Amino acid sequence: MDIQTITAEELWRKLDAGENLHLIDVREDEEVAYGMIPGAKHIKMGEIPESLDAFDKNQEYIFICRSGNRSGNVCYYLQDKGYKVRNMVGGMLSWEGKTE
Repeated sequence: MDIQTITAEELWRKLDAGENLHLIDVREDEEVAYGMIPGAKHIKMGEIPESLDAFDKNQEYIFICRSGNRSGNVCYYLQDKGYKVRNMVGGMLSWEGKTE
């Protein structure tokens, strides 16, 4: 089954409108050092399987990486386990909003 996606621009518009979103950045430490989307939580891709307790099946999570590939893999993994997920297509390479 395909996963839901969101573009960087759609995400920026939702955040700009004040929507409360659950953003998870799955990049490595040295990558997030260059900046994350404000409000995103950092959980490295390799740590997702042991971090399942951090997720609520009633919430939707938006996953982010550098280009959208790793976060896409995480989305397939979590979707198979019954979580509501969405992948940010293009990853941080396509993000033009603020970072922190």
